[in-house]
Amino acid sequence: METNEAPTPKFAHNIEEEFARILDYYGMHWEYEPRTFPLEWDEEGTVTTAFSPDFYLVDEDLYVELTTARPKLITKKNKKIKRMAELYPEIKVKLLKRSDLRDMMIKYGMDDQAAGIVGTEAQ
Repeated sequence: METNEAPTPKFAHNIEEEFARILDYYGMHWEYEPRTFPLEWDEEGTVTTAFSPDFYLVDEDLYVELTTARPKLITKKNKKIKRMAELYPEIKVKLLKRSDLRDMMIKYGMDDQAAGIVGTEAQ
């Protein structure tokens, strides 16, 4: 089984660590925040907005962004992903929302972890 060969990264959120465990379990080769994509620049050409997706699934050539924010609060990430599609149409990015992550955790028997990402506005 192939797993992430690099040292375990310091994840920004515990949901990222859980997602990495699922990927490792299934032998998926992944990288954590391997690339930052500039999205907006000022008049001098300085990057003012950028996006670093959480995971890159190497064999699928797919970036994955995770969010546990309530649906009303993910507008910013959706805008970044839309801008990514405009500037980098060859790059595939998938946003996994709170409900997607919770459903995945329940599917894989991670009920305790799933309980931590339940919210009344997200159900």
